[in-house]
Amino acid sequence: MSPDEHYTVDDATVGHKRPGALQIGPRKRPSGTDPLVHHGRHFGRTVHALCTVGALINNGILRMGELATEAEDTFTHEERREHRVFQVLLQMIPGLEDRLMEGTNEDVLYVSELIQKGASGARSDDTKSLKGAVLDWIASRAAIEPSTSTQCMDWSDVETKEKLRSGEMVIHGDQWPIFLYRGYYYDSEDPWAGLFRSTLLVSGYKHIFTSPSSVEKEPKATRSGNARIHGMTQVTPASIAYIATQVRFALSSSPVFTRADTTTDSERFYHSILDLFNNVDEKLEVNDLLTWWNRQVFACYSSAQRPICQNSALARIKEKRSKLKAITLNASES
Repeated sequence: MSPDEHYTVDDATVGHKRPGALQIGPRKRPSGTDPLVHHGRHFGRTVHALCTVGALINNGILRMGELATEAEDTFTHEERREHRVFQVLLQMIPGLEDRLMEGTNEDVLYVSELIQKGASGARSDDTKSLKGAVLDWIASRAAIEPSTSTQCMDWSDVETKEKLRSGEMVIHGDQWPIFLYRGYYYDSEDPWAGLFRSTLLVSGYKHIFTSPSSVEKEPKATRSGNARIHGMTQVTPASIAYIATQVRFALSSSPVFTRADTTTDSERFYHSILDLFNNVDEKLEVNDLLTWWNRQVFACYSSAQRPICQNSALARIKEKRSKLKAITLNASES
């Protein structure tokens, strides 16, 4: 999922091949502020970071309009996934669907630009904020060597170092680094073990979503992090992929996050994680991962998941209520 060239509603409705919305493209910088920019920032962090919002919206309007009667199996896997992202966007922003369906082409363009501005702005701000913070964390925790190597590469090998420096060897985005794993340890026999559970990732997540101060201690009650500002109470798969991509980029020598940067290959890295999270065959592992993350980041979630203490007043109330319901049900059936 990513930004690329700009498309208007007219471009998407005159029989041209519909562009993929999930591709990176040039940013638009509308002047002024608007609530859509605010929503766009959260959308980029938690739903899709590398999305061409204009193409996403145009294709979504087509699906709700002239393509509404098309069978689902006529659309490609990528088109179906793109439309799910579009539907999440509609749910995030109150009144957006009516605004898009009733507005002019210029209105749709304006809305797209503002949401894109928010998503791109958040990504840029987070990149700058994490660049120095990540280096401080790994230096203080003496984790820089294991955190930057990959599962199948020996960074201590002189020949490997030289090939990386010269460009003869390139690390592709779908070759994941060790820092994604708890304890920076990768088990080739069980690749899910500890995956996306490293302290470095949790620190990056808290830095962006709860507050920089929450990385080493509980967040101050007087300060609102991005999660609280947007009413976010649970981790999303895309937000984990986003933080992993940002932390990985922070460990690179590249100064600017761009699609053309083949050295970091950040776009492929981000998409490869989303592909794993969206794979139905990995649903159990992904759900377990989300539960783990929610307990790390959201204290309210952890409290809500704790079992009720036996013999407590609350436990007795629930027990009594359950018995009364059973009696009532039995009476109605007899």
